[in-house]
Amino acid sequence: MTVITSVASTSVDPSRRGRTSPIRQFFKDPKARVGFGIFAFFVLIALLAPVITPYNPQSTLFIPLQAPDARHWLGTTGNGQDVLAQFVYGARTSLTVGILAGLTATAIGIVMGMLPAYRGGTFDLVVSTFTNIILVVPGLPLLLVIGAYIHQTGSLVIALVIGMTGWAWQARVLRSQTLSLVSRDYVVAARLAGAPDQHIIFREILPNMLSLVVAGLMYSCLYGILAEASLEFLGLGNINATSWGTMLYWATQGAALLNGAWWWFVPPGLSIALVGMGFSLMNFAVDTLSNPRLRESS
Repeated sequence: MTVITSVASTSVDPSRRGRTSPIRQFFKDPKARVGFGIFAFFVLIALLAPVITPYNPQSTLFIPLQAPDARHWLGTTGNGQDVLAQFVYGARTSLTVGILAGLTATAIGIVMGMLPAYRGGTFDLVVSTFTNIILVVPGLPLLLVIGAYIHQTGSLVIALVIGMTGWAWQARVLRSQTLSLVSRDYVVAARLAGAPDQHIIFREILPNMLSLVVAGLMYSCLYGILAEASLEFLGLGNINATSWGTMLYWATQGAALLNGAWWWFVPPGLSIALVGMGFSLMNFAVDTLSNPRLRESS
């Protein structure tokens, strides 16, 4: 019944569907609204950190392991630091690293996936082989080895390293899709018209793969947040920085679980899980938007 209705509406007014923006279609999905709401909530917390709490996240002037109260809404750490201050300022670091790592991985994936597939020949064979080698190498052990060499570096370096080691899977997906589009009529027509390669790649082919790129970007951002938290939790990042990962690291070092200080490790751990759920829900919505079969079944 849903399929018949959608076909009938399309046949009556084909231009109506064309005028609907992808963003509006995206937010029609309840999963997209919930996922974006979760992500926007944590972004707002990160931006309003100085407004939410007056305390310095590195200050150790308070009573250690104090339970949540009216003065310290999330209690204090074993070193006498305000957990709420660490949480909101840590959101800045974790989200920034995740988004920057996601943008870096997506940009490299687009170049390393689309350009060789469009050019073809030996260039495509060499880049594809290199991509396959990167895919075989386990991601987390590679980050652990690199993290040991970039110990005590800034969050910007960690984000770039995560992005430069997490592009291969997206490059593989975009390469496969590009190979299926290079022989389309509009691409051949653009070539015969003498359009430059960058115009054909970024103006003719890329818009038809936008859903794949957006889905890959969300996954890469989530991977960046989890990778940063893993490195910090294992003590391979800058443990003096303030992020959700370093909060978990110091909570482990301070035996928060044994001391019953749940307020020290639950907020960062739960927030990482919620941000992951938000990205996953938005990713599901993108899949539904780009896959007609999923739209029909929903």
